[in-house]
Amino acid sequence: MSSSSSRANSSAGAALTPSSLPSPSSPSFLPTPASSSSSSTSFSSTMTTTTTASNAAPLGDSASWAVLLVATLVKLLLLPAYRSTDFEVHRNWLAITHSLPLRQWYTEDTSQWTLDYPPFFAWFEWLMSQVAVLVDPAIVVVSNLEYASSATVTFQRLSVIVTDIVLFYGVQQYVNTFRGNKDLYKSFIVTIFIVLNAGLLLVDHIHFQYNGILNGVLLLSIAAIQKGHDLIGGLLFAVLLNLKHIYLYLAPAYFVFLLRHYCFAAASSGSGSDAASVQRSRFVIGNFLRLGAGVAAVFALSFGPFLLEGQLGQLLSRLFPFKRGLCHAYWAPNFWALYSALDKVLIYAGPRLGLWPMPEHVTASMTGGLVGDVSHVVLPTVPPVATMVLTLLFMLPILVVLWRRPTMPMFLRSVVVCAYASFLFGWHVHEKAIVMVVLPMSLIAVQHANDGKWFLLLSASGLYSLLPLIFEPREFFVKHLIVLSYVLLVYCALRVLFRGLALDRSSGSRAPFRLNRLEKAYLFGFAAVELYTEVLHPIFLPNWLPFLPLLLTSVYCSAGVHYTFVRFYNESLHHWRASNLSPTPSISTSNASKRHS
Repeated sequence: MSSSSSRANSSAGAALTPSSLPSPSSPSFLPTPASSSSSSTSFSSTMTTTTTASNAAPLGDSASWAVLLVATLVKLLLLPAYRSTDFEVHRNWLAITHSLPLRQWYTEDTSQWTLDYPPFFAWFEWLMSQVAVLVDPAIVVVSNLEYASSATVTFQRLSVIVTDIVLFYGVQQYVNTFRGNKDLYKSFIVTIFIVLNAGLLLVDHIHFQYNGILNGVLLLSIAAIQKGHDLIGGLLFAVLLNLKHIYLYLAPAYFVFLLRHYCFAAASSGSGSDAASVQRSRFVIGNFLRLGAGVAAVFALSFGPFLLEGQLGQLLSRLFPFKRGLCHAYWAPNFWALYSALDKVLIYAGPRLGLWPMPEHVTASMTGGLVGDVSHVVLPTVPPVATMVLTLLFMLPILVVLWRRPTMPMFLRSVVVCAYASFLFGWHVHEKAIVMVVLPMSLIAVQHANDGKWFLLLSASGLYSLLPLIFEPREFFVKHLIVLSYVLLVYCALRVLFRGLALDRSSGSRAPFRLNRLEKAYLFGFAAVELYTEVLHPIFLPNWLPFLPLLLTSVYCSAGVHYTFVRFYNESLHHWRASNLSPTPSISTSNASKRHS
């Protein structure tokens, strides 16, 4: 990027530099808050020991490998844990891709868990099936429904752990892109937040999915863009879309940024206002064609074989099943959880207030654990197009800002906002999708104290909402320990970071990492929610309003997710308004050669 762009990145706190971290036992590793100048000097001295990214090991330093080792040991301990129906889903996909010809991959329906991920993930399953058949040939037999031998369970669990190396590689590539002399601790925190993420532990290594490798590809894409390789970053994101199409949530941010940052070249007439800068930008048709051709090639490679087999229509119908209901079975903590909760309240409150008679056939269908096309009883039923329009409306302001100021910090914020908006207002959103918001926000949490605070509150509310997914009693303490430990880790790490930066006079951060009374009360309120849902309701009200514990969990978590969304969005717009006081960055003039890579 240009020098002005670099200043913008620096001002947004985007500089991270991994290097050989000091030992955790070192007194300066976690600086103790103090008012004395010696503490300030100690922290500053620690931060200035970093080296440039070019000297950093591509796969991370010893401390990062230690984090990976700890994460792997925890995952190994979870091998015998509860596994959801997603375990059988992926076993069935191993069987389909290994035993059937290509033309039947998206038509096979012996099991109800049909293949409904994009083609690249199907090929990923095919690749794993080549090993699975050597472990236990029965794994890849399509008719072996619910097959779960000890060898099968071990193989599939280990496959998730092994492929998580892509996540580790991705986060190391990201932190290795930044340069600075005060970011040693920040880079280490980012590694911890992502590699030890409680959401991934719950969803991938207990519930069972492959989100680690997918988010690793996302991080590689972001890292490539941070290095100035826009084309490579765009192609990696195209690959990601063909691995799991839920990442379409993030596509608007990528589209706006790549179009504005890669396909327009800044004029050499200097800096100015945002509007003037846009007018002086020159559209580079070569870059546009290069990006378009690359993305088209990725999609052609993915969908082409199925098009030739005449299966494209069937494939698309599997990827976009709009016959499913507005809310997923377990109620993701989003806007529609509040909407549906209000519908529930009106169902029971209306007749008691004499507003309308009790509707016939009232059930707790929306919390019964099944996925279906569910209509609301009192409130209007929401069509899919309404959710799409609402989602795009909430994305629009940050996308306009990104177009006017296409810097890397604003790109990251736009990615998070798009993930937020899609989660809160999208159609049939899974509660597991909150991980798509938490992980990219991990990259921003270390930049400013307020961003760290929103990340802490999001981690608490979003991760707690995942607990109903794991409902067997034997995992009760394990799942709560994972979430509580992670939230405490986030709190302690960010408190130390921002207190230390406040002591370092040369740092750009002065804002304290501090929760207000409402935010503290909200966090402690989870104890009351837990007490009611796990103790009081099952003991004293086991047959009364069976949906109430899940409704209470979803609504309470939804309040936290909405709160952090509004505050983070406002914080992002504040950074943009503040950046307008400085010269507008040009568009990668210093990295022009890289942008063609």
